[in-house]
Amino acid sequence: MEPVKLITERAVPLDRSDVDTDQIIPSDWLKRIERTGFGAGLFSEWREDPEFVLNQPQYQGAGILVAGPNFGTGSSREHAPWALEDYGFKAIISSRFADIFRNNCLKIGLVPVTLGPDEVERIMRAVEADPTIEIIIDVPDLILRVPSLDMEEPFHLDDHHIHRLVHGLDDIGITEKFADEISAFEATRPTHLPRVGA
Repeated sequence: MEPVKLITERAVPLDRSDVDTDQIIPSDWLKRIERTGFGAGLFSEWREDPEFVLNQPQYQGAGILVAGPNFGTGSSREHAPWALEDYGFKAIISSRFADIFRNNCLKIGLVPVTLGPDEVERIMRAVEADPTIEIIIDVPDLILRVPSLDMEEPFHLDDHHIHRLVHGLDDIGITEKFADEISAFEATRPTHLPRVGA
């Protein structure tokens, strides 16, 4: 994955609470065997409504989703973050994320920013009123800024996830950092045991 340090994007206001992974990417999209192409299925049932926010021209090309509380509940499907990322979102702002969904986001470099309900509400209303507003998410310093609102809010990520994001390390990338140690270990294994690459 690509390193994620500073995100500066416009936003889409999704003023719905308790959005689950079934709504993010309906189950009929789970038959795909690739990890790409899920953006077309993002909120596909809701997008049938021409008035749905993702169908509004003023929000086209925005890279941050501002969502209601309890976002990403339901099943643990990784396809939900894949769909959001494939659509073009780089971060999601909410007052609460489901834990598994949040972890799945961080594994692919999609930044979940948790703020207080009042702060999320303020951003939501501002973006509804002016879709050109830019939001800046500073991952190393853990600060979200909305300059037009004179708003600067800290958010939390643990050191491990900051390191992964800033250095662009997915699970494979982290494993590859230990390639020498893995090779040394494999060299000492008896030949009758399974080996990496064998």
